[in-house]
Amino acid sequence: MTYVVLVAWLVQASAGVLLLTRWWRHRIRAGVVVTHVALSVLGLALWVAYVLSDHVFWGWGALGLIAVGNGFGDAMLLRRARAMGGRHLSVLHAYRVALGAIFAGRMPAFVIFHALLAGVVFFATLAVCVVATV
Repeated sequence: MTYVVLVAWLVQASAGVLLLTRWWRHRIRAGVVVTHVALSVLGLALWVAYVLSDHVFWGWGALGLIAVGNGFGDAMLLRRARAMGGRHLSVLHAYRVALGAIFAGRMPAFVIFHALLAGVVFFATLAVCVVATV
């Protein structure tokens, strides 16, 4: 399972690189994007350290980094949702708009893929860490 999660991380990172190249052309909110990318890359590095060393400490560190990094990814997703549904939206309503747009296919395909795979990677990482700890 550890290697399956690693593959999921790598697929997620590949989709992220594609989105990063698109962002680079449009220069959208550099601080949020760079922080999201940096935390995700560090998380992937810690997950690789876990895979190579089998010390669950590295796995939990990776999980912590992607939890924070996903928050920055959510900020970008909510910004996009507010652009679609109005700047006045509360956080909860913006999440509803974002999820509706994702499942209705009203966002770019790679954004949808990256957003949905983020949850898969997070919860699969959490599951591996819990099992390895117990």
